[in-house]
Amino acid sequence: MSELIVALDVQTRQEAVEKVKLIGDPVDFYKIGLELFTAEGPDVVKAVKDLGKKVFLDLKFHDIPNTVAKAVKSGGRLGVDLMTIHAVGGKAMIRAAHEAAAEYGAAAPKILAVTVLTSLDQSDLADIGILGRTPADQVLAMAKFATGNGADGLVCSAFDVGSLSPQLPLGTLFVTPGVRPAGAAVGDQKRIATPATAVRGGATHLVVGRPIMAAPDPAAAARAIRAEMAAV
Repeated sequence: MSELIVALDVQTRQEAVEKVKLIGDPVDFYKIGLELFTAEGPDVVKAVKDLGKKVFLDLKFHDIPNTVAKAVKSGGRLGVDLMTIHAVGGKAMIRAAHEAAAEYGAAAPKILAVTVLTSLDQSDLADIGILGRTPADQVLAMAKFATGNGADGLVCSAFDVGSLSPQLPLGTLFVTPGVRPAGAAVGDQKRIATPATAVRGGATHLVVGRPIMAAPDPAAAARAIRAEMAAV
């Protein structure tokens, strides 16, 4: 069954801990991204792990292979479960991340490659010099490249999973941000899906932020999304 990941898009460790405790049992997995990690560092990862939760550390590493390998090892020591790298970092960087994670054996963090950010559409790709490819074309090319060099999975739009999965190794993880319940605000995402759409498409993990974090009752909002996922 697909897993629900809640994005802890808050600014302090205290806020993060309070939200995790408030949501409680309906959610076992949390994403810590750039905003929170930059503000609080490894301590916030430890705090969420100490509450018995899994952590998706979404820092999108993109650097020379040695630096990325060391960053992955640091994440492994913290006990994170998922980590992100940019596929455009190149073959050597992806392989270095994979090898660094593998040192942790059964407890190894899974390495996810970011292909095309869900906030980008075709005009955005043209702006950065990627011409003649739709977002789907670019996602497929980078997905094959990343998984072929050791990435365990991808961060991608829910709409891309169905076309990608037959062309990628069995067991590839598909982590889909931009998931919004029907009627929820779109925010800054341009390619979004409902939880049911994402699950039907084959997503292994759904990342949901504001529809849960900003809800009057975050625990109830999480339960409703999980119910929608389970009904598929």
